[in-house]
Amino acid sequence: MAVSTTVFPFRRLFLAAAFAAGASAAQAQTLKPFKDELFSYAKVLQQNDGGDDLTVEYQELRDINERDEIPERRVKRAYVSLGVKSEQVNEKLDIGGRLLDVTRVGPDRGAAFTVIFIHGRGGDRRLGTNDFSFGGNFNRLKNLAVANGGVYYAPSVRSFDTAGAADIAGLVKQVSEHSGGRPVVLACASMGSFICWGVSRDASAVAALSGMMVMGGVSDPDFTKSAAYKAKLQMFFSHGSRDSVYPAESQKALYRTLKGQGYPTRFVLFETGSHGTPVRMTDWRDALNWIGRR
Repeated sequence: MAVSTTVFPFRRLFLAAAFAAGASAAQAQTLKPFKDELFSYAKVLQQNDGGDDLTVEYQELRDINERDEIPERRVKRAYVSLGVKSEQVNEKLDIGGRLLDVTRVGPDRGAAFTVIFIHGRGGDRRLGTNDFSFGGNFNRLKNLAVANGGVYYAPSVRSFDTAGAADIAGLVKQVSEHSGGRPVVLACASMGSFICWGVSRDASAVAALSGMMVMGGVSDPDFTKSAAYKAKLQMFFSHGSRDSVYPAESQKALYRTLKGQGYPTRFVLFETGSHGTPVRMTDWRDALNWIGRR
């Protein structure tokens, strides 16, 4: 696979579509909005590094109690659009001779881009496809993918070790082949970050990726030795400032190291947010558009 697929930006796909439709180049460089008024960051408290280092306001009363019909279990109906479920299927994929359970939302061939979400400990593919949990954020991701010609995968990770990482590396390469080398973004939450760091060591998987997202995850002190680092794979981090599982400062320290070297990276900190806050509050459209602009 050509090295250029590592940094294949979303904008090339959207520009082509835009010229065909007569739209402007500026409009073509971003994913189309979907419920942005409900999911965009409420208030940016601080920003540095030209906007790549953001501290965003988080209020539990507003962002959970007022947003959910049943706090942390069922979001209010206004936050979801369920028509996208017609594009959703459960399937088993053969990844190097091992079967991997996935939920796919969108086409299995020719997608404009692919997003793969990796759950944490105790989860499975159902976590990343629940329309009503986490404030409806996964329903928004599904809709963003389908509305923009993309596809979303939520696999069930069997183990958070080298075998589990090998499964997901294989999935990354397979979906890249099925889309003709178009952009693939791997997003990992909580303990799922071990999978992202494992995949970052696989040069062939890295070559198929356009970006990686780590949400409320553990930091990797050896990331600078990885294939992803050498390829300057774009890294997006989001974290809660009061995360008691994986402290935000460890991840922020990695961000500072990378940013200090001119590496393409972004960090979004949710002030007062806890361990699960990034999965609930990360603005998927904003994050994917940041990756696509590079």
